[in-house]
Amino acid sequence: MPRAFLVVMDSVGCGGAPDAAAFGDAGANTLGHIAGACAAGRAEVGRSGPLRMPVLDGLGLGAAIRLASGLEAPGLGALPKGRWGAATEVSRGKDTPSGHWELAGVPVPWDWTYFPDTVPAFPEDIVAEVCRLAGTAGILGNCHASGVPIIAEHCEAHLKTGWPICYTSADSVFQIAAHEEAFGLDRLLKLCADLAPMLHARKVGRVIARPFTGVPGDFRRTANRKDFAIAPPAPTLLDWVAEAGRATHGIGKIGDIFSMRGIGKLWKGKSDADLFDHLDGLVGGAEDGSLTFANFVEFDTLYGHPRDVSGYARALEWFDTRAGKMLARLREGDLVIFTADHGNDPTWRGTEHTRERVPLICAGAGVAWAGPGEIGLRSFTDVAASVAVHLGVPGQGTGRSFL
Repeated sequence: MPRAFLVVMDSVGCGGAPDAAAFGDAGANTLGHIAGACAAGRAEVGRSGPLRMPVLDGLGLGAAIRLASGLEAPGLGALPKGRWGAATEVSRGKDTPSGHWELAGVPVPWDWTYFPDTVPAFPEDIVAEVCRLAGTAGILGNCHASGVPIIAEHCEAHLKTGWPICYTSADSVFQIAAHEEAFGLDRLLKLCADLAPMLHARKVGRVIARPFTGVPGDFRRTANRKDFAIAPPAPTLLDWVAEAGRATHGIGKIGDIFSMRGIGKLWKGKSDADLFDHLDGLVGGAEDGSLTFANFVEFDTLYGHPRDVSGYARALEWFDTRAGKMLARLREGDLVIFTADHGNDPTWRGTEHTRERVPLICAGAGVAWAGPGEIGLRSFTDVAASVAVHLGVPGQGTGRSFL
């Protein structure tokens, strides 16, 4: 019985979104601009030369970039041997839940709530509720910010007062940073869990716990981050597969993104390397007929938001090497789809996600998959439809299979 592995390279967009200008992102191209920077010698920290991704490029990555945006990405010009294309999102967002839900067959049917880029950023009643739940007289931050700078700015005050550090971004999120020992990890997680229903009712997509340790000037964020995401508005691909009696596995953030709906077993780790070890293990041992849905977040968190081009390129090359080893171990009938949920161009202005198309790179083993070729410009929901067709389970969305 065939198996499917849906692998999301978080933020690895390929430009060309037709509505990018509406998001202030006309011309953004995560993969294309990283490849250009590498070829021009502007990504030499910890690596050198043109971007090298022979495995995914051999399956059609460079061709997907050209299809999506018209850009010739230096170093990514192989003749495709996989099944390749690019996908366009319709949900009105460039965030993690929107992208993943739509890849799983469910576009977002509402407009997300975003907080204004002002100081303060949050309404008084939300601030009052945070204070009530946390048992504090106030909060710190209350603005748009990136995680590391906002913690650096308020770490000393947080340790003195115990007030949580609250901030947001261009996404529909409310983030709370707090010290794991001084504030307490369990207390932080309970604060976020208790606050989430109020914000979800207002269509704020996620409340995110951002724990850290250390002292002012020498702190670090830990791997105990947890997202409290609003539940998908309809059954997703994970639900379709689970309802058909098949096994489902989530790797990384998938459990948070889908509020654990349709997920039989969740595999977590402290790094993308840990998560790839889980993926390798499931390629070797996942049940016949199963779905494995994986998210690799460090492209986005460690390199996209900090605008680290060299780091992003190193991560792409590392991932390509791991992907090659994984693909060599596929069983007959397996299908793997590599894709992304949005962009986060490290050469772009600001520190936020970028509205882009995403690559669709498919590989399979044996006769049960459709074989190589261009699949063209598709919708995100076509991914869910294709996985459902491959697994032989009823699909409930509007997507069209490209298999």
